[in-house]
Amino acid sequence: MRTDKALLLKGVKYIAYTIALMFTAPVVIYQAFKNEEHPLYWPVLITGLLLAIAAISFGFYSIKTIMDALFNKKK
Repeated sequence: MRTDKALLLKGVKYIAYTIALMFTAPVVIYQAFKNEEHPLYWPVLITGLLLAIAAISFGFYSIKTIMDALFNKKK
């Protein structure tokens, strides 16, 4: 049973994107709640929530990609 190294590298790249989004999303949401009276409150809050959803979905997808690489699942 061999590990697909190209697919594993792809999964590690997705993990890096996930970690970046995991730190970016809370900062954007915090900035939105800190400036509730600002006219751009809603667009910044929506952007932060979309980043949080993207972080969760990238996390699941990256773990799935790594598991496929480790257990040699071919599409």
